[in-house]
Order: sequence, then C-alpha cells, then structure tokens
Amino acid sequence: MQIDEKKKIVEGLCEIFSKSKVLIVTDYKGLNVVSINELRRKLKEADVEYKVAKNSLFIRASEDTDVALIKDEFKGPVAIAVSYNDPVAPAKILMDFAKDYEKLEIKAGIMDGKVLDLNAIKALAALPSQEVLLSMLLSVLNGVPTSFVTTLSNIPKKLLNVLQAIKEQKEAA
Repeated sequence: MQIDEKKKIVEGLCEIFSKSKVLIVTDYKGLNVVSINELRRKLKEADVEYKVAKNSLFIRASEDTDVALIKDEFKGPVAIAVSYNDPVAPAKILMDFAKDYEKLEIKAGIMDGKVLDLNAIKALAALPSQEVLLSMLLSVLNGVPTSFVTTLSNIPKKLLNVLQAIKEQKEAA
C-alpha cells in the first residue's frame, strides 16, 4: 500500500472517529466470511458501519480524537463498529451476535469521550432502542398536560358539589 493511500485511509478514519456517537472495538478472530458478512448486514440495517483496517492506521487516525483513549485495544485482528445516530444499536447487535458466535470478542468502546468496558457495553445493549425511548418520553410529556386538564376540570365540579352541600344544609336548617 502506498503512503498516499494510507494517508487517505487515516484521514477517512479520523473523520469517522470524530463524527461517531459510539465506537466499539471487536476482535473477529475465528469468524468465517459468512458470519462476518451476516454481522455486517445486521449492522448495516441499523445504519452502523463496520470497518476493518490495519491497527497502525487505526492508531494513527485515533490521535487527536477521543478514540486515542482506547488505542491500546488495537491489537490483533480488530474491527470497529461505528454509529453516528443511535448509540444503543451497535451494542445491541454485537451483544446478540456474540451470543450466537462466541468467537466474536467485544473488547472496548468509546461514547462521548468516555471509555466503555465490556460491562458498560452490556448495560448499553440492555437499554431500549432510541425509538422506544423517544416514545416513552412522548407518552410522559403527553400525560402531564392530560393530567393538568383533568385536574383543572375537576375544580369547578368540586366547587359545585360544595355549593350544593351548603344549599342543602341551609334548606335543612
């Protein structure tokens, strides 16, 4: 590979590293081509990129980015899963895939400048997807005005009940 090609690859990786919301490093040693292609397909459906490059290029590209915090993980046959939108999607897909294919090893990750170990990635994978979280938020936001309107409409009813009770009390006296 020529130096110019390597520079282009490093620039592309550096751009990917700086734009990503979450990046997860995996060791794919022992996986065959069919299983790697299946993993790539699942990740692509979730709008997640899966990149393989030389470790030296990953390390060089990680300089001046948050990914430099995990550059020690770039040893052996590694690939990176990168998401620009949903930080939960790559963690979910990789964890599910690792259950079926034990040879896929999830090494570490980085999200918003924080290093994610395997336990943090498992916790991230346990979260609901972004769509589910947004729908939950929307239902909460919708519930507040509904409760407020119900409360406000009950005030005149209760006032009428009190006035009716006072009227009945005066009539009885």
